[in-house]
Amino acid sequence: MGEKTVFIDPITRIEGHLGLNAVVDTTTRTVKEAWAFSAMFRGFEIFLRGREPPDAPHLTSRICGVCAASHANASVRACDMALGAVPTPFGVVIRNLAWVVTDHIYDHPTHLNILAGPDYSGAVVSKLTPSVYDEAKQTKAEHSDIHGFSTVGDLMDGLNPLEGKIYITALKMQRLARQAGVLLYGTHPHPRTLIPGGIGATVTPDTLIQYSYRLTKLTAWVKMVVAVWEDIANFYNSIGYERQGMTYERPNLMSVGIFEDPETYSSLGESYEEIYSNIDDAGRARFIKPGLILDGELVSDRLTDMNVSTVELVDRGFYKDWDTTFVDKDPAGTPLVWGNGDLLKYHPWNKTTIPNPVAQDWASKYTWTGTVRIVWKDGKVHPIEVGPIARMWAMALHSGGSVKIELPQTNGVLELPSGTWDAMEFEWKIPSVGASTTIERMRARAYNVALDAMAAWHYLLAALDMVKSGNLDTSRPWKKPSWAIGFGFDEAPRGSVRHWIVVKDYKIKNYQVHAPTTANLSPKGRWGHTGPFEQSVIGTEITEEVPEDQWTGLDMVRAIRSFDPCIACSVHIFIGNRKIERLVSPLCTA
Repeated sequence: MGEKTVFIDPITRIEGHLGLNAVVDTTTRTVKEAWAFSAMFRGFEIFLRGREPPDAPHLTSRICGVCAASHANASVRACDMALGAVPTPFGVVIRNLAWVVTDHIYDHPTHLNILAGPDYSGAVVSKLTPSVYDEAKQTKAEHSDIHGFSTVGDLMDGLNPLEGKIYITALKMQRLARQAGVLLYGTHPHPRTLIPGGIGATVTPDTLIQYSYRLTKLTAWVKMVVAVWEDIANFYNSIGYERQGMTYERPNLMSVGIFEDPETYSSLGESYEEIYSNIDDAGRARFIKPGLILDGELVSDRLTDMNVSTVELVDRGFYKDWDTTFVDKDPAGTPLVWGNGDLLKYHPWNKTTIPNPVAQDWASKYTWTGTVRIVWKDGKVHPIEVGPIARMWAMALHSGGSVKIELPQTNGVLELPSGTWDAMEFEWKIPSVGASTTIERMRARAYNVALDAMAAWHYLLAALDMVKSGNLDTSRPWKKPSWAIGFGFDEAPRGSVRHWIVVKDYKIKNYQVHAPTTANLSPKGRWGHTGPFEQSVIGTEITEEVPEDQWTGLDMVRAIRSFDPCIACSVHIFIGNRKIERLVSPLCTA
């Protein structure tokens, strides 16, 4: 048996610095071992300490230049709880409207068509897997009446960077999503108007008319995106790609849900204890429902369960351990980590960020990411995957195995094929393979943006009704507690984003952030699990039809990019004792 080490650092067309070390069995052409790692430390949890809580939403939005509003929304919800203030119903609706376009309707198609999309473009596929490209050129596109492309090969050509029609259209249409969000946030990507207890936006009927004009065009675009990726996904599954990039045979998925119900969230209470005691009702009332799926079973839809169960260890991360704890029970009296005392300090209310850069060691510490795990009530420990497929899967389990989506007419959007103008219904079903895979993560993302567009119309109509009533108050004053704790759980486009805050004397005593990639990039842990990124690469088959010494890692980076990590601008590839170093062109697959 021959082996080849493939080292890619950084993986491009993602945000931030992410690398991969993989060992490939050259006889079977499959990946035997993998280590995915983050090479960048930022330290937001450290410089938030000692600041007043209302600073947190504005600072944490700088964590990301793409899903900035998702961090700001998770942070402001943590502050809502800790400072005992929630928005009015109109404030809840306006928060939803701003967020759904700036992050979700903007980000999903950007990833599908501009970042991960080139992995499936004619330029890449014809070069690295020419037989696949030839077959795609002969395969009719089933939804050509919607997207306007005759064959799957034509769709691939449409994804060619800087020249393909799908790629260019995505560049144009994403601008409309930013414009719609700026109407309510004031700026993009970092919201200026979000505050604890509400949102500081002035909304008039004219504001909503301008928003609806852009949402109409975006909705037509979303229909095209779904049709494009339905055809690409079906084609790749038909040629034997259906198990590539699989994470876990029995899925471990988490979605905390998104888009608050205005009446439920606005009536949660006026103290952190009261808001915490009612937060599960708010979670269940969200437009996209929460769900924790362990070993393939939906075990809970309670946000408090997901809170109490979470730990983050640093065995494999470039951090020091700590001995301090701030909290041992949640406000409802439930012991954190279900009373597993040896894990208590690893709950995010207690976790302390102490950077400790050391030499990278694959058997020990090799990444800046902590090991996120769910410790369930039975004591069993699970790695956890988050993302659009987790959202859709949780929604489907709430409603009999599928998610039905209805989008309205969008007549007259001349920039897009007339096939996108009609009202349409879509239905996402749990994949027949029964697991999260590279292609099914891409498909789920396309359907997820359609669900987001449906949510946007729902809240736009609610906002118009509220404007008619004349009650346009959006906010309530927050408290200045001497002691409080809170959490804010929401969904970024990439998956669940979760913030925890500990407040003492109206100052931040401790703060922790789990971006979606915190869970998905989790390294190997003391219980023997690999994280979702690593698991998706292990077992992946090399399909490149080029000599072994020319492998680029296409299938490996497809697997990782399907989670939507985000952007870097050069690549270093190590193959055995050789090193190749070059600048990345738009067509580079690594």
